Amino acid sequence: MAIDRKLVDSGRRPLPAQTVGAAAGNPAQVIAANVPGISGLLGLAVGVVVIAGLFFAKDVLIPITLAILLSFVLSPIVGFLRRLKLPRGLAVMVAVLAALGLVGGIGTLVGMQAASLSDDAPGYVRQIESKMDGAKRFAADRVAFFAQDRARPAPTVSGSPRNNTERVLAGRDRQPVPVRVTETEPDALSVAGQVLGPVVGPFETFVIVLVVAIFILMQKEDLRDRLIRVFGSSDLHRTTLAMDDAGGRLSRYFLSQLAVNASFGTVIGVGLWAIGLPVPALWGILAGILRFVPYIGALLGAALPLVLAAGVDPGWGMVIGVAILFAVVEPLVGYVVEPLLYGHSTGLSPLSVVVAAVFWTWIWGPVGLVLSMPLTLCLVVLGRHVPSLEFVDILLGDQPALTPVESFYQRMLAADPEEALEQAEALLTERSLTAYYDEVALGGLKLAAEDTRRGAIDRDGAGRIVRSMLTVIGELDEHDDTAALSSSAPDKRLNPMPASGDVAIDETAPRDLPRAPDAWAAADTVTCVAGRGVLDDAVTAMLEQLLAKRGFGVRRVTHAAVGRDALERIDYTATRLICLSYLEIGGTPSHLRYLVRRLHREAPHARIMVGLWPEGEAALSDEQIQRTLGADLYVGSLGAAVEDALALAGEPVAAAG
Repeated sequence: MAIDRKLVDSGRRPLPAQTVGAAAGNPAQVIAANVPGISGLLGLAVGVVVIAGLFFAKDVLIPITLAILLSFVLSPIVGFLRRLKLPRGLAVMVAVLAALGLVGGIGTLVGMQAASLSDDAPGYVRQIESKMDGAKRFAADRVAFFAQDRARPAPTVSGSPRNNTERVLAGRDRQPVPVRVTETEPDALSVAGQVLGPVVGPFETFVIVLVVAIFILMQKEDLRDRLIRVFGSSDLHRTTLAMDDAGGRLSRYFLSQLAVNASFGTVIGVGLWAIGLPVPALWGILAGILRFVPYIGALLGAALPLVLAAGVDPGWGMVIGVAILFAVVEPLVGYVVEPLLYGHSTGLSPLSVVVAAVFWTWIWGPVGLVLSMPLTLCLVVLGRHVPSLEFVDILLGDQPALTPVESFYQRMLAADPEEALEQAEALLTERSLTAYYDEVALGGLKLAAEDTRRGAIDRDGAGRIVRSMLTVIGELDEHDDTAALSSSAPDKRLNPMPASGDVAIDETAPRDLPRAPDAWAAADTVTCVAGRGVLDDAVTAMLEQLLAKRGFGVRRVTHAAVGRDALERIDYTATRLICLSYLEIGGTPSHLRYLVRRLHREAPHARIMVGLWPEGEAALSDEQIQRTLGADLYVGSLGAAVEDALALAGEPVAAAG
C-alpha cells in the first residue's frame, strides 16, 4: 500500500502487479507478448483464399460478374415496364432486346466507319511517317548544331580498319550461308481455328453474360430472398439495408455513368466532325466507351484521333484542334457535369480508385480495369453494413477516417496546432466560433480528459495539449463570432455534445449581435477561474475569448490563484460575474462547494456561474448542482455561458433565425 500511495502522490501511473510483487520480494513475472489471435489468422487465410479464387476462377467469374452488373443496368428499365403493367417475362425480354438493338446498332456503325477508313489508311500512314521523319531530322539538326563545336573527329587512315574488331572481320573470308525456308501447308481445321478463335471466345462470353443476366432479372426477388437467408437471416434489417443500398447505389452509378459517357462521346464526335477528322462517329463511340476506364480512359480515347489527325492534315492545325477539344470537354464533364448529375463523389477516395484499378487489372486483366470501380463500390457498401468488412469502408471509402472531434484531439496529441487551425478554418465557414468550441474543441478536450483519467496521458502530456490548444485559441481570436446564439432550455445545458463529432451546422447569422452594455466593458468585470484540472485552463481560455468578443471586460486566472494557500488575494472590487470552468467532475464535489462559498464571502456583490462539462455517468443534474454547490448560474456549454452572461448584463438575447 505504501508503494501505491507513493506512486499516486508522485503523479505517475501505478506499476503493474507483477512489478510491485517483484519489489516486495516475490519473483518477477514476465508478461507474454501479444500475438495474432485465431480470428485474425483465420481472416487472413480467408482473404488469401478469396484472392486466389478470384485469380484462378476468372474465366468463370468474369461472365457472371458482367451479367450481374448488366442486370443492375437493366433493372430500372424492367421496373419501369413493370409499372406499366407488363408481365415480368415480357418486360425482361423488351429490356434485353432494346439493349441488344442498341449494342447491335453501335457495332454496325463502328464497322461501317472502320471500313470507310481502311481505304485511305495507307495514305494516312505515309503522312504520319513523313512527319515522323521530319521530326527526326529536326531533332538531329538541333543536336548537331549544339554539338558541332565540341565534336573533334579523331584522324583515321583512309581505307584501313579503325579498330581491332574491324581488322579481324576484314581478314576473314566471309562466305554467305545458304538458307532455305520451307513452310508447312496448314490444314483446314488449323485455318478455321486461327480465323474463328478471336471471334468465338468473345461471342461465347457474350452469350453467357446475356443468359445469366436474363435469369437474374427473371428471378430477382427469389435471388434476393435466398441471399438474405444465406447471409443475413439473423439480422434481416441490416441485410435488407445493405442490399438496397448496394443495388440503388450501383444502379444510379451505372445509369449516371452511361448517360455522362454517352454525352461525352456525342460531344467529341460532333467536335471531331466540325474539325474535319474522318469517321468522327467511330472516335466518339470509342471515346465514350473508353471513358468507363478510370482516369486514363479519356487519354486513351484521345490517342487515336490525335494520330489520325497527324496523318490527315499535312500541317499541325488539326492535331492542335483535337487536343484542345479533349482538353476542354473532359475537365468540363468531369468537374461540372458529373458532380451536378450524381454528386461530387461515388463513395470512393481518389487513392482507392487507383489502387482498385491496379488490383483488379492484376486479377482479371483489362476487364478488371473496366470493372474496378463498380466492384470496389460494392465492397465499400458492404463495409458500411457488415462489421467484419468495416475496414474496407475505412480504407477505400471517401468518408473522413476521423471525425472532426477525433481529428482535433489527434492534432493536439501530436502537438500540431497548424493542422488543427486548417481544420478550424474549414469548419468556421459553416458554423460560429461558439459552435466550433462547443462541438469540436470541447469534445476533443473531453477525449483528453478521458485518457488522462485512465492513465494514458500523464500530466506533462496534458500540459502539451493545453499549450497547443492555447495556440489555436490565440490564432482564432481574429474570427468574429458571427452566428446566432442558440437559446437552449435550462434542463439541456448540462448535456455535452457527443464525442463522435457529428455536429450540426448553424447557418443563422443575425445582423445585430447582442453585446454587453458599456458598464460591463470595464476591466475585470468578469473573472474566469479555471478548475483544478490541467485541461481546465484551455476551456477557461475559450470562455474568456467568447465573452471578450461580446464586449465584456474579462480576465482569466488559474485555480491556484483562488486557492486557500494563494500568496496574493485577487481583487474582486470591479468584478460582477465569476465564471468557474470544470471539464471533469463527479460524485460530491466538496472542493467546488467550498470554493463557491469562499468566493461568495470574498465577492458578495458578484454572481457566480459554474460551467460543468462532464459526460457519461459522472454528469450531474440540475437538482444535484442546486443542492450541493450553491452557485447562482449553472451552464453546460460555452454558448449557454455567453447567453447567461448577456442576460445577467441586461442585454436581451436575439432569437435565432
